[in-house]
Amino acid sequence: MPPPDLSPAHAPAAPLAEAVLPSSQVRWLFWSLAALPGVLFLAIVLSPPMNHDVAAVLDFSMRWRNGELLFRDLIDMNPPLVFLLTRGAVAAGGALGLGPIHSVLAGALAVCALGAGLALWLRRGLAAGPIEIACVSVGLPLILLTAGYDLAQREHLMLAASLPYLVLAARRAEGVPTSPVLSLAVALLAAVFLALKPHFLAIPALVELYVLVRAGPRAALRDPVPWSMAALWLAYLALIRWGFPDYLNFALPLALAYYHSPASLTEILLNERMAPALLLILPAAFLALRHPRGLAPILALAGLGAVAVAVVQGRGWSYHVMPFKLLGELLVVVLVARWLDVNLRNGARCAPAIAALAAGFLALQGLLNPETWRAAGFERSWPGVITAEVRRIAEGGRVLVLSPDIHPIFPALNYAHALSTLPTMNDWLVQAANQQCLPNGARYREPAEMGPGERLIWDSVTRDFVQHPPEALLVARHTAIPYCGRDFDNLEYFSRDPGFAATLRRYRQTAEFADYRFFRREDP
Repeated sequence: MPPPDLSPAHAPAAPLAEAVLPSSQVRWLFWSLAALPGVLFLAIVLSPPMNHDVAAVLDFSMRWRNGELLFRDLIDMNPPLVFLLTRGAVAAGGALGLGPIHSVLAGALAVCALGAGLALWLRRGLAAGPIEIACVSVGLPLILLTAGYDLAQREHLMLAASLPYLVLAARRAEGVPTSPVLSLAVALLAAVFLALKPHFLAIPALVELYVLVRAGPRAALRDPVPWSMAALWLAYLALIRWGFPDYLNFALPLALAYYHSPASLTEILLNERMAPALLLILPAAFLALRHPRGLAPILALAGLGAVAVAVVQGRGWSYHVMPFKLLGELLVVVLVARWLDVNLRNGARCAPAIAALAAGFLALQGLLNPETWRAAGFERSWPGVITAEVRRIAEGGRVLVLSPDIHPIFPALNYAHALSTLPTMNDWLVQAANQQCLPNGARYREPAEMGPGERLIWDSVTRDFVQHPPEALLVARHTAIPYCGRDFDNLEYFSRDPGFAATLRRYRQTAEFADYRFFRREDP
């Protein structure tokens, strides 16, 4: 038989790119394209604005560092860990010459780098095809950056620190041996950040149940990973009990008495953030759990645990949705890559190109999140404009903010290097206490008639305003309090105290916009 004719007219068709570039250059090009979204999102997360909740936690942490007592002068329902981590990040960043905002962002990115790096290291040894390996290598770090505006939120830090634990769980379920020292380090890293909120424990509960079923009770009970995590959580409970007694005895009971979600379960599940993310994670989880193998079922169960966490929190805000949204996106990438590994004959050669497509898919999901685009017009946004006004009237000073909102006051105060004086992050205790009109027809409750939450705010604001007048006063016209014969007016409310009213005469209004009135103290 004559040899086959390999002239150009009969040669196998080569990919167009390889007709122009050598194979190594094509692979390098595709890997560069796969890395490009990460560079884009890194620029986004480093640009203002910082997430408003992260900024409010930073404000409390700075005030705690300056001498105010956490959970006595500074009231919040978050356990102390988030404030400890934030203070640690500020201290570490300060040693490197970074300001508080950049210290927190750098700390969050360090957790992302550590989490993604350990997860990629642990992924080696798990059975997977070349396309899945390539896509996971790109997807693990990228999903953490596509969090965008929600970077450094508690949910984001938890997810970043838990990624190595999830990969380790896949290894444990598949019987892949892992260094005991590395396993312990990964377990403790995840346990620390899973302790940020008690609801987060739903995630390791589902993951450990899966490992128990796959590995068998005997192997699972001998495994030190869950026991070391449980030991750390017990140690943290002991720290709260004896190191922060005001949290359990004062701040938490106050928060539980007044902090309630107005949303129904239907409203939570069908809001514009939850519903699309559920439509992604639920079918993907179903497919992953039909034939559990490798990393996919772990991502599915962690995502379902994160769904439960979001529902329990009863708000459906973007950062509540973020963990299962990002896990769902990564799971879709893994499932598609696994299918391609089975159905493509030359998957190794196609892997870089498909990894670039996977990166494009994850980047598109991030760009479709409206929160991502806050960085595009910060200076013209209300937080940016408020930042400029606070810098003008009270840069580096103290500001009393009477508002039901955290955003846009935070991060505006942070960028103006100012600190709030309110004992809570907003005046939600006053708001919660005044959701019903008073039976006697009065617009405001007298101090002697106030419950503990409202009286706490009343006493703190009136006392501090007189004894240590802040450089500026910001007052929201909107109060999120029902109309009862007339609107609830914050200045009128507090001016019933003679000392507050007398001190208020030392302030001059400088501006009014974004539904806020701005006052600067005019010293004689």
